[in-house]
Amino acid sequence: MIILIGAIIVIASVAGGFVLAGGHLATLMHLSELIIIGGAGLGALIIMSPRKVLVDMGRQLVRALRGAPHNQHAYQELLKALYELFLLGRRNGMIALEDHVMNPQTSSILTKYTTFITNQSAVTFLCNSLRPVIDGKIKPEQLKILLDVELDSLEMEDHAPVNVLTKAADAMPCFGIVAAVLGIVITMGSISGPIEKIGEKVGAALVGTFLGIFLSYGFMNPLAMNLEFVNASHHGYARCIATAVAAFVNGLSPMMAVELARRGLSSDVRPSADELEALLKGAAAPAKAA
Repeated sequence: MIILIGAIIVIASVAGGFVLAGGHLATLMHLSELIIIGGAGLGALIIMSPRKVLVDMGRQLVRALRGAPHNQHAYQELLKALYELFLLGRRNGMIALEDHVMNPQTSSILTKYTTFITNQSAVTFLCNSLRPVIDGKIKPEQLKILLDVELDSLEMEDHAPVNVLTKAADAMPCFGIVAAVLGIVITMGSISGPIEKIGEKVGAALVGTFLGIFLSYGFMNPLAMNLEFVNASHHGYARCIATAVAAFVNGLSPMMAVELARRGLSSDVRPSADELEALLKGAAAPAKAA
């Protein structure tokens, strides 16, 4: 929604300023220029991108249109889910977490937290983080190395579509110049015609330059930056899980492991220490009753 509002503001500002200066919006409507610039930009995007990057770009664009993927409520549910798991592991041993890790969709703990259990990538990341320790394949102190490698890989993979979109945006002004040059070529073929026709063709050529720059700096580059922020939110969620899990398996109490994860959150989603304590007390009560 915010992206759409921003796009409307950009278009309204440019169009409004143009009209106030005495221009007519109809003079900017040249389908041929849009075809040249849009088609060339799309073609370049396809040429420079592997299929997976294009698919990931589409997924990230949908995610960006929905807004920030993880709000404060999502983090509160995540912290409570982690705390309950850690309490169970502390009381009954790590082997008690096996059923929850192997079958998260039927876990009596994880299924209580809707925003977490419906986030398939986060569920998979948590289960894959705990499984090597439960299976005894690695020592607790080695887990952080494993998680850091996975987080780095996740960040690199998510950055690829942003990098491609940025490069395509940087190329748009050049495609605008291409459209302008083609327009001038057409104009030169009609140089002996009426001055009004020549002026119209030159104006159409200049519209090509305008559109290339406008699409680049008005839409594509800002959109790439938005994807960067949305991806950072996605990575922060995964890093919160990794921090808490690594801290717990290395001996920190469930409360301190979750507190460590809380301190790594950005201020807009981070609950205060008192809020966290109240949340975890509420999560611990059902677990004790059970």
